[in-house]
Amino acid sequence: MTAPKFTTLGCRLNAYETEAMKEMSREAGLEGAVVVNTCAVTSEAVRKARQEIRRLRRENPDARLVVTGCAAQTEPETFAAMEEVDAVIGNTEKMNPATWMGLAADFTGETERVRVDDIMSATETAGHLIDGFGTRSRAYVQVQNGCDHRCTFCIIPYGRGNSRSVPAGVVVDQIKRLVQRGYNEVVLTGVDLTSWGADLPGAPRLGDLVMRILKLTDVPRLRISSIDSIEVDDALMQAIATETRLMPHLHLSLQHGDDLILKRMKRRHLRDDAIAFVEKARRLRPDMTFGADIIAGFPTETEAHFENSLRLVEECDLTWLHVFPYSPRPGTPAARMPQVDGRAIKSRAARLREAGETRVARHLAAQVGRAHRVLMENPRMGRTEQFTEVEFATDQPEGRIVSATITGHAGSRLVA
Repeated sequence: MTAPKFTTLGCRLNAYETEAMKEMSREAGLEGAVVVNTCAVTSEAVRKARQEIRRLRRENPDARLVVTGCAAQTEPETFAAMEEVDAVIGNTEKMNPATWMGLAADFTGETERVRVDDIMSATETAGHLIDGFGTRSRAYVQVQNGCDHRCTFCIIPYGRGNSRSVPAGVVVDQIKRLVQRGYNEVVLTGVDLTSWGADLPGAPRLGDLVMRILKLTDVPRLRISSIDSIEVDDALMQAIATETRLMPHLHLSLQHGDDLILKRMKRRHLRDDAIAFVEKARRLRPDMTFGADIIAGFPTETEAHFENSLRLVEECDLTWLHVFPYSPRPGTPAARMPQVDGRAIKSRAARLREAGETRVARHLAAQVGRAHRVLMENPRMGRTEQFTEVEFATDQPEGRIVSATITGHAGSRLVA
């Protein structure tokens, strides 16, 4: 028999949890299984999950095929009905060692169903903690899960539950272990990262956690994944201004550039809030770069609404865009709103991506001749503090931070 094969779809948090599942399945002695950790962020993500399951079944006709993740949590019936699937487990179960022990001990072959409301309880935090994953240079640490907010387009809270936080002491201890193992960069991850601490005694904020990590550990580089800028606290702004080990790159959950659409999305910020945050952060840290999530074609979006999103890319000087063509998720309020024509959605998404490519090209050109400290992910490729890829002509020590002068750029990478 062979060790289970894992396929991860979706976000970094899913990737983190896949590593935990690998560890639990190995400890349980599970063999001969294929596990798909799904994403539910869009209907396209669910479609791709079904497509991937069918492909994996064709390639592994005799394996037991297990489906888990957010799509399995929000619509278990979809996957339980697939003849290729042997078991469906929810987000709570996948982080429970007993689940993997049970599968290893007695895999009956009968598809197991989970209830849609069977979500990780509020008393649990990040579930099974692991000592990092990814390259030998960068590790990801899950510090938060779930979301208390209910944006009208988002299905994720139904798959992840309410927000809950990993205590700061646990996070610090984990990062200390990662540093001892040689990791030079740690990335803090979560579903709604800026809500970290709200459920903990004293209600600390994300900035408090960041400052504590930097004070109590020797981690060379600390990076923050996607944040909601309207929730950024004073301590985090202080860290941006004073802590050089906090990387000058922030990915913002902006979603749109028009105030009316933001209200219909039930977002907590307005256009001017986003612009003001970016301007303040860049005053504090001039080398800061920004990425952002933006949805194209949200219900009721007119061309004028969309143009505000396009202008926001320029006004916020956004370098790295994640563009999402809107797709309705059953059960969300936005799915019941008047929908935008699919051809218009596709066209607007393409225009946003083109704007993003222009911003990337401008950023790359501005780096030529500059010196950067690059974290090497493999012998020929690393990333700057702003998370820009750098390609080297000669081998560099993997996992090390090296100094380099940028000589040019090719595609979406710098050349050193």
